[in-house]
Amino acid sequence: MKILVIHQVPYRKIGYERGIDHDRHQVTYIGHPHRMADLPEALPARRIVLDADEDLVAGIRARTSPADGYEKVLALSEFGIIEACHVREYLGIAGPDLAAVERVRDKVRMKEALAGSDLRHPRFTAGPAPDGTLPWTGRTVLKPRQGASSEDVTIHATAREALDAYEQLPHADEFQLEEHIDGDILHADGLVEGGRLVDLAVSRYVNKPVEYAQGSPLGSHQEPCTPAQRELAERVVAVLGIEEGCVHLEFFETPGGELVFLEVANRVGGAAVVSTHELHTGVHLPSHEIAVRLGLERPEAGPPSGRHHGWIAFPGHHLAADGVRTIDVPEWIRTHPCVDGLHVLAPEQETPRHITYQEWEVPVFIEASHADAGELRRFLQECARAVSVRTAPAVRAAA
Repeated sequence: MKILVIHQVPYRKIGYERGIDHDRHQVTYIGHPHRMADLPEALPARRIVLDADEDLVAGIRARTSPADGYEKVLALSEFGIIEACHVREYLGIAGPDLAAVERVRDKVRMKEALAGSDLRHPRFTAGPAPDGTLPWTGRTVLKPRQGASSEDVTIHATAREALDAYEQLPHADEFQLEEHIDGDILHADGLVEGGRLVDLAVSRYVNKPVEYAQGSPLGSHQEPCTPAQRELAERVVAVLGIEEGCVHLEFFETPGGELVFLEVANRVGGAAVVSTHELHTGVHLPSHEIAVRLGLERPEAGPPSGRHHGWIAFPGHHLAADGVRTIDVPEWIRTHPCVDGLHVLAPEQETPRHITYQEWEVPVFIEASHADAGELRRFLQECARAVSVRTAPAVRAAA
């Protein structure tokens, strides 16, 4: 099979070699320089490097042709699935159409598609009514329609305050307004094959993604999946018409126990979702997704660990760029039996200036597990309180 891979996700997160036999298939990777640089040198594949600031679709079209004979286009990044539609159309390759992809990429389109179903979701709108109002008055979320990692998401005390902020946006048509829902946020990660959910694990966040964007730590841990949670995931897949690939579904659990849809992405989750999912279930999500999307047999799953796994990340994007970074991880955390891995940014490594969950980029990243989900949650919450990442003004040498 001749495969074109639009390479956007760090190679170590996907491990393409686990899902594609590069000796059996003709594989070409194409992408921007910073990402292409992380491909293993020994990987037997063709490489096409775009210019650093080149438009992805235009660059691929300029360097490929329908005559090249590609049979599949593989794009596993949330920021490449719409672009892959245009590439497949150009190359004459069958695949999901643009409307299907927008239902899992555009937060307005996905909730519009839920209309008439029994799935509860926050009230939302792509913009105010003609009279300049919203159909609710309380706390309101303003967020990009196609954003990720809660970047540029703001929460406002009233609908009026959110509308005021919306009106100040230079590209307001790229945002949506949504009523705020009180409760915990959970995420469900799994795999869809032939329109059917064939694998699923559920995790509960420690803190909320929007708080991470503002500088607070964020973690999550697996917990037993309830019948109601699985039913929610299955209904989302069915109503949105998701046919194949990984799903990363986020939903609320209100104080009254009601499950409320938040959003879904047709790709693997970030942070340590891939590694913790494999430990817990035996399923390496990226290689299983690759097999499904290429029409190959899924690899055999490994043995589950019998434990619940989780992670917590401490951001650095909010810290002063000209300060001296100080990291404090108490010794009791370093030696705690729950800890499976501890990643601390080396002093010579720069603090990230962008929102990231990658364990090798953030100042502190902890992987942990326990047989009891409640005990694991308590440990991660203690980590959130005890670990410190801060900056202090640099001391100038005396003249």
